[in-house]
Amino acid sequence: MLEATVSRGRPREFERTEALNQAMKIFWQKGYTATSMNDLYETMGIKSPSLYAAFGSKEDLYEEVLLHYEQSVAPRIWGHMTTEPSPRQAVWLWLERSAEMLTQNDMPHGCMVTLSAVGSEGHDRLGTLVRRLRESGIDLLKARLAQAQKQGDLPDSVDVEALTRLYISVQQGMSIQARDGAGRETLLSIARMAMVLWPA
Repeated sequence: MLEATVSRGRPREFERTEALNQAMKIFWQKGYTATSMNDLYETMGIKSPSLYAAFGSKEDLYEEVLLHYEQSVAPRIWGHMTTEPSPRQAVWLWLERSAEMLTQNDMPHGCMVTLSAVGSEGHDRLGTLVRRLRESGIDLLKARLAQAQKQGDLPDSVDVEALTRLYISVQQGMSIQARDGAGRETLLSIARMAMVLWPA
């Protein structure tokens, strides 16, 4: 239990991170509305008063979980988008890492942000945050494709906005298929086919 380990002198921040990891998995798997407070108590190993004291409301916890996901999981998918010198290779690595991360055995399949429907469930603040996270990925991909066009790796005639949306749609579709049971090799084949769509 969180309160027990804290009282023995364990670092609270370490325990908080582990609690967030557990909350992230249950929210990721079930979604915001379907996740009950009892689910969170049991999964996180925290009793009701301690959970509210540490994280506030369920809505506050979900917001913190989304930011935790952005910091801990998203970089494992998007990291090469900022570090890889070649824009085309960056897109390939993003799709390849997506195929791997979306089908990990120790995590719910699919992408928590892509699959989140919290905005349409009457939670405007959380919906705005989810849209911001999605839009940040779109902006990052668009910047790399614009760079590819500037470098001559994409023809001037290419609509960068449309190509960005195409690749985002592919990756989001991979997420949905992973949730429905598609395996890593299936997603990798989709990723390889998506790269064939790169305009010559």
